[in-house]
Amino acid sequence: MVSFLTLWSHQPAATLRVRVGSTVLGEYSLMQTKLLTVSGSAGKATIEIQQGKVRFKHSPCHNQYCVHQGWLTHAHQAAICIPNQISIELMGASPAFDTLNY
Repeated sequence: MVSFLTLWSHQPAATLRVRVGSTVLGEYSLMQTKLLTVSGSAGKATIEIQQGKVRFKHSPCHNQYCVHQGWLTHAHQAAICIPNQISIELMGASPAFDTLNY
């Protein structure tokens, strides 16, 4: 139980980090409403930021696992579109892990 509470973060997120492969495409404030179109290896994905939360709204991948992940709201949550090699991660005051790999 102690490790669960230590590792599971409910820290509020302030920014979104978007990666394509191992390259950081950008960081964005969560305090806005914005649609981002990101080109990955399988095509274009749409990422939606909406006042403190973020999600994959559309992806060209077949199974749509990244879209079904839904809204991310807490620091250190991440969603990855593996076929498209796009990842979104909510950033907090302190990092929870040092890297994401496909």
